[in-house]
Amino acid sequence: MISDLVSLQFDFATKSFEENFETLSSLVKKTKQSSLILAPELSLSGYNYANLDESAKFSQKILPKLKKLSKDRVLALTLTQKKDGKFYDNAKIFYNEHEIYSRAKAKLFSIGDEQKYFQSGKTSDIGIINIDDVKIGLLICFELRFTKLWDQIKGADIVLVPAFWGKARKSHLRALGMALAIANQCFVIISNSSDKDMASNSCIINPFGVISEDDNLDIITIPYDKKAIKKMRRYINIGLE
Repeated sequence: MISDLVSLQFDFATKSFEENFETLSSLVKKTKQSSLILAPELSLSGYNYANLDESAKFSQKILPKLKKLSKDRVLALTLTQKKDGKFYDNAKIFYNEHEIYSRAKAKLFSIGDEQKYFQSGKTSDIGIINIDDVKIGLLICFELRFTKLWDQIKGADIVLVPAFWGKARKSHLRALGMALAIANQCFVIISNSSDKDMASNSCIINPFGVISEDDNLDIITIPYDKKAIKKMRRYINIGLE
């Protein structure tokens, strides 16, 4: 049973894969058992376009350790992976030492030239995952801007948004996250990079739109309160269950 919601916030773009994994591992180990933990997008490798093969090889090699990190916890992040000669930004969810979910980023950020290096996944793969009777949706960074995708995760109790979101559009990240939480009457967890040009702004937003954030923290945590979802959905009934 999920007891706490956790958003991680750290810099990683200029560091080695091994350093980034050590940072991730150290932060995860500071969380309570039964936490749901979200790490930033590509937080082990960054957008390392010059070394995509190395990024993908490291991602594959580190999978057993990521599974172990998820003992008594849920851990979500994205990794660079290679399949049939093509590279993907793949979201992964691990729970109790098993990989329980994987899908490729469907909406690639053209301003960052992602489409030149990554293959896009299918929007039809975006949906709700059930973990111990908790309904979870996941949108990867730029996908947050596509409100049609919000409908595909309508009814989720928690929406995860791993991000590598630029500082110039920081207010957009906050506004979209809050709007999603209010529109879908759910918790939204945003985990973003705190690298120099990134927005930080990792946060957890509850179904009433109340936001927990601190750009100076590397771990943001709140208790998971299923009753808050039910209360909001009864208070303003828009047909969600």
